[in-house]
Amino acid sequence: MKQIGFKIICLIVLACITVFSGFGQAHTTSLESRILESFNGDDDARYEWRATASRFITVTEDETFPKISYIEAWPIAAFGYSRDPGAPSIRSLGLHGKFDRRGYNWIDLYPVLTGVEANSTERNRMTARGYDPDNDPYEIPIPGKIQNMDVWVWGANLRFYIEVYLRDDWGVVHPLRLGDIAYPGWRNLRLNIPTSISQTRRTLPSEASLSFVKFRIWTQPVERVDNFYIYFKQLKILTDVFEQLFDGNDLADPRNVERLWAAGN
Repeated sequence: MKQIGFKIICLIVLACITVFSGFGQAHTTSLESRILESFNGDDDARYEWRATASRFITVTEDETFPKISYIEAWPIAAFGYSRDPGAPSIRSLGLHGKFDRRGYNWIDLYPVLTGVEANSTERNRMTARGYDPDNDPYEIPIPGKIQNMDVWVWGANLRFYIEVYLRDDWGVVHPLRLGDIAYPGWRNLRLNIPTSISQTRRTLPSEASLSFVKFRIWTQPVERVDNFYIYFKQLKILTDVFEQLFDGNDLADPRNVERLWAAGN
């Protein structure tokens, strides 16, 4: 009886070790905070930002809305009051909008790949696929498994709200509500990525990262839309960049596989 009891205890201990070791391995993380876009408009910026709007956007002989410009202004809570002499300037992306009618109007703010980011090899590959790097919207790749996203937004206490559009690895676009901008001045808006959006695959390569598609600013029928300004600064993410290493993990990297096969032909 003592031997049977001892064996049962050993089996229970072994099972617990197996469960907890597996649990620890599955939850290994390496969290990093990364700036996806600074909205500073520097000469070496990765992306050029453009805007398009729904049908009742104001268009006159002299002006076409929405307008985009980089403004020398920033959230003091993030960057302080003043800059040291000779320090690089800080700017924010400004959006100027006007609509002819109230309602559920929208403005999309999206990136286009610039010549700085699109080198000749990448540009040729995109052109071969029918993509125009100078004009077509570009989706910003998000490294790792993103947990949350935040951006500084200046609001004029208007009852508008902002959505973030993310595309998963299967091509599905997910509109996620970033937050209302019915407040005065700068505020850091944060979005937690739902766990229902899958960022992994069972088969190799297991990484199924998301990509940033655009911001969408919605107006509401109860609010004036004849003239408004919104400013954006520093789109940042918190992401898990942990990579599980195994024998032959380099063959699970699509870019490395493409290079190896190109060299083998």
